[in-house]
Amino acid sequence: MNRGAVLAQMRNTNMLTKSLDRLAETIEQENAALLARDLTALSEFNRRKSQSLLEITRLIRSTNEGSLAGELTQRFAELREKLEINQDILARYMRAAQEVSEIISGAIHSANSDGTYSAPLTHAGASA
Repeated sequence: MNRGAVLAQMRNTNMLTKSLDRLAETIEQENAALLARDLTALSEFNRRKSQSLLEITRLIRSTNEGSLAGELTQRFAELREKLEINQDILARYMRAAQEVSEIISGAIHSANSDGTYSAPLTHAGASA
């Protein structure tokens, strides 16, 4: 590999490291916001994560496979841990939203029902 190619690989590896660091920082900030129940910046976090993933994808395509070892492997492992925590927090939010929507749906159904199609409640042995 000539000197120019080596320098290009080093530059790509450096840029990839910085992109991974930015993504990790964004995920940490999103996790902190979610745990603080601050949902005001979710669209900004999503935009930043999408941008980082685009950058990382492009940089990986132009980086020599041998350059992805060592420090970058460790960074990917750390990023994976942060993403797993993020996924867990987001899953809890989704479960809570599902529960709330079921409660609201049940309340709407009850409010709209006039009892026409409901079975009458009777106690055993009592006549209706």
